[in-house]
Formats: sequence, structure tokens, C-alpha cells
Amino acid sequence: MKTLALAVVLAATAADSGARAEEPMNDLEIAHAAYTAGGLDIRYAHLALAVSENDAVRDFAQTMIRDHSAVNEAAGALVTELNVTPQDNALSQALVEGAAAKRAKLMTLDGAAFDCAYANNELGYHQLVNKTVAESFIPAVTVAPLKALLEDALVTFRAHEKHAAQMVAGLRCAD
Repeated sequence: MKTLALAVVLAATAADSGARAEEPMNDLEIAHAAYTAGGLDIRYAHLALAVSENDAVRDFAQTMIRDHSAVNEAAGALVTELNVTPQDNALSQALVEGAAAKRAKLMTLDGAAFDCAYANNELGYHQLVNKTVAESFIPAVTVAPLKALLEDALVTFRAHEKHAAQMVAGLRCAD
């Protein structure tokens, strides 16, 4: 299932690259977008804990909160250490807008419908985030500690993607 997050990020990336073809995202914009994506996934997880009664979904949500919070805390420490301010950008804004729409839709669901919608969203979200981090963010970053943080986080996020795929299969969600 194509998630709203996937469509929004692809559209934002396409619009951003068309509008600023000579100006790729800088390190501070990449840091902001990565932090924003992690924060949004934490919010999805809190929603799952509030709505779902499925142990697999709840366990996954708790993992998302733990892992994405840890990465965002490390990013916050790095920002403090480097004495910089991440820069808001079109991608971050599109992520927030898309996530608000997705959360609104998820909040209308319950039971197995919620569980499958959440699981499918998490799978699509992690597939896209992993691709973006691996193919766009890491190659573009010029600050070594930020690159290392993204590389380390990508290992965790790839595990999340596999976990989400197993959750979707275990819930027997239709695509």
C-alpha cells in the first residue's frame, strides 16, 4: 500500500529539486528533516499505543518511541556540541503536513483496521526514510559527525523496516 507519507515526501522532494536544482539541501536542512521524520514517527507510535490493543503493534510502537527518541536525543546533543541551528525547509514542512493528514485518518480507525493501517504506514514510511537517508542525505552531508549519526541511525531504521514488514505479514494486512 502506498502511504500518504511516501506520496508527500516524493512530491516534496520532486518539487524541492525542481525549485532548487542548483541548491541541494545543506547539512542543517538535512538535520532538520531527519529530526522531523523521527519526531513524526514517535507521534505515530504514541497514537498506536493509545488506540491499539494488539501486542505486536504495541511492542513495535514502543520500539519506535525508544529508538527514534534515542536518535533524536543524539541529534540534539550534536546540534548543541556544534552550536548550530537546524534549518526548516520544504521537505520538513511537507513531512509535517503529510503526517497530520495521516494521523487524522488513523484516528478514525480502530481494531484491526487501525492496526493494519498503522503497520502499512510504518512499513512505507521506513522504506522511504531509509532510501532517502541512504541515497540522498548521507551522500550530501559534509559534517562528519552528522554523517556518522545518520549512518548509525540507518542501521536501526533498516531493522525497523524489517520489523514493520513482519508486523504487516503477521497481521495479514491486505496491500
